[in-house]
Amino acid sequence: MHNTIFFLILIIPATGFLVERYLDHLNSSMWSDTLPKKLKGVCDEQEYRRTQHYQRENDRLSLWSSAINLFVMLLVIVAGGFALADNLSRSISGNIIFISLIFFGIIGLASDVINIPFSAYDTFVIEKKYGFNTMTIRTFITDHIKSWFIALLIGIPVLGLIVWFYYMTGQYFWLYAWGVITLFSVFINLFYSELIVPLFNKQTPLPDGTLRREIEAFATKTGFKLKNIYVIDGSKRSTKANAYFSGFGPKKRIVLYDTLQNELTDEEIVAVLAHEIGHYKKKHILFTLILSVFLTGLMLFLFSLVVNNPSLSLALGAQTTSFHLGLIVFGILYSPLSLLIGLFSNYISRKNEFEADRFVRENFKPEILANALKKLSVKNLSNMMPHPAYVFFHYSHPPLLSRLEKLE
Repeated sequence: MHNTIFFLILIIPATGFLVERYLDHLNSSMWSDTLPKKLKGVCDEQEYRRTQHYQRENDRLSLWSSAINLFVMLLVIVAGGFALADNLSRSISGNIIFISLIFFGIIGLASDVINIPFSAYDTFVIEKKYGFNTMTIRTFITDHIKSWFIALLIGIPVLGLIVWFYYMTGQYFWLYAWGVITLFSVFINLFYSELIVPLFNKQTPLPDGTLRREIEAFATKTGFKLKNIYVIDGSKRSTKANAYFSGFGPKKRIVLYDTLQNELTDEEIVAVLAHEIGHYKKKHILFTLILSVFLTGLMLFLFSLVVNNPSLSLALGAQTTSFHLGLIVFGILYSPLSLLIGLFSNYISRKNEFEADRFVRENFKPEILANALKKLSVKNLSNMMPHPAYVFFHYSHPPLLSRLEKLE
């Protein structure tokens, strides 16, 4: 049995890598030497060529990153690296919960070390070359340190509690784990902007003025109670513009990147925020949270059915069955189902985006949102003509031309 599992945990990641490369190939087949007719009026020849160059460089980096990560994973599996990490964890502590925490710490640190060079190249070479990066090396380093701090501060208690449930409650541990993760998800949704974002960025209330009054007027018109409108210093890291909505009830807030104010008119910003308000009014945020909770429960239930199978640990070269080794193998075996769930989630997300755009069309000015989307796509060098198969597999938002067609 464990030989079959060993074969699967080698072939599944390799197959996923090949599928990704084929999708990248399909995407690149959509590019042309001249500006496509569909993009006339959206961008010019020079901007179109620049977008293609940017996409090619990102694809090349993605290829190298994915290939090296796949090679390291397969090498670690074949050479018994996970079993070695398990033995090292057991040599450090005899506590079953600490063993799992140390094991995941080793794996997480190794993964970060492998991927930091790719992240640095993306930030300081590609993003800088195309005029996006404004991040300093110091900020890059402190961001990583802060991310690890958050992972330790939050990850250790949550993961430790889940492991404790596994060893203390037996086959029903997944119900307790599901409850903990659900509470954590709700907490993060409520307090993300208040507790996590300030560690990385400064948020200031949008000052009184024309923009704030226009936003509040639209919110009042659509019956949307809004007090918290903030501006975040996104220019600290990138020139790319964005905006987002977070929280529920009295904790809900709209956050504008300061770069957005440099790219769009006040009316276009209101249109972008009207889209975000549309998500809230259509209950997309609540539905997404409920769907996420349900899918987490499904994953935990399936994991509970196989976690005690010794073949999972044997497949990694270990002789002792453990929660953490079972989770590693299950994570790989679960990835095909995760892909299917991702396809469904992306379909729902794209559908929600169209609904939020329709909210703007019915309650504001669709042509203004269309102008804003064009400006942002060109500014951010987004791929405006992706292959339909790539969209199907990866896009949580519809492509620009599809959105413009619906708006117009």
